[in-house]
Amino acid sequence: MNKPRPYDTPEGPAYQGRLLPDPTEEVVDQGLRFDLGTLFSRRRMLAVLGAGAGTAALAACGAAASDTTSSDATTSSSELTEIPDETNGPYPADGSNGPDVLEMDGIIRSDIRSSFGDASGTAEGVPFTFELTVLDMVNENAPMVGAAVYVWHCDRNGDYSMYTESIEDENYLRGVQITDDEGKVNFTAIFPACYTGRWPHVHFEVYPDEASMTDYDARLSTSQMALPQDICDTVYATTGYEQSVTNMSQLTLETDNVFGDDGGVNQLATVTGDLDAGYHASLQVPIDTGTEPTAGEMGGEGGPGAGGEGGPGGGGEPPSGGGEPPSGEPPSGGGPGAEASAEES
Repeated sequence: MNKPRPYDTPEGPAYQGRLLPDPTEEVVDQGLRFDLGTLFSRRRMLAVLGAGAGTAALAACGAAASDTTSSDATTSSSELTEIPDETNGPYPADGSNGPDVLEMDGIIRSDIRSSFGDASGTAEGVPFTFELTVLDMVNENAPMVGAAVYVWHCDRNGDYSMYTESIEDENYLRGVQITDDEGKVNFTAIFPACYTGRWPHVHFEVYPDEASMTDYDARLSTSQMALPQDICDTVYATTGYEQSVTNMSQLTLETDNVFGDDGGVNQLATVTGDLDAGYHASLQVPIDTGTEPTAGEMGGEGGPGAGGEGGPGGGGEPPSGGGEPPSGEPPSGGGPGAEASAEES
């Protein structure tokens, strides 16, 4: 039997997201309390407590997280938990709903601020970089090397390239990177807006490797990264993000229809930086590769732009080779529509 092995963090060696009490000893010799934490994963804990009690506990954790003014969303002593599966929304451009940017030459890139191929637009906004660290929970939380990570998010107006009518010919703020030996991918973008009904977020999908990223059914995980409120408030006070101020004032992480089940406790990024230098977000993405993804495409009902509800306006024809985009008119003043549905982008 292979011994569980820790991995290095800036604070010291850790296992399943928890620092080793005694870094000089092996994982199996860390003491009873540490062993119990290793034994009870989030899924086992929910099975013991029951879904209702488990959900209440997670919601309480989420509420505590949202009350703090710190932009550091991680604690070194917390147990590593699988990143929750979420909807990819109605604007993924992954082939599941209309256009497929993953089939295009040039999609593998780290700087996603500008469009590529035949498009030439550039998204304007506060500079924003982010790093995702993909871990394989089945392999003792080892870095997942060689995985393809596809990311996308809305622009400063709350619109999505390839779908919103005014920018359906653009493909900016979409890109793929391959995880390095530490399981990391890095992207350069602009800070996304807050549009009606949704907490500020970045979408991502993880595929086993570059060759499989054009096969939607091969994905290992579909999830979203949430951004801390204090950073968002600072960014949205700048020119160009005016509508985000109003939209943000109507939301909390607990009322968001994606992060609301647990307050985004396992999806809230750690963000550093300032307006002059830009902001940098980081998030661990632990994946249980031994289970099937439980979320992904929205299906045919609800969602922003579907029947005019929520999200950026659709309309127009998708790029050649794509399907029909969501219907609905883009709202006045930019950004997504007025009513958010239970299944959001």
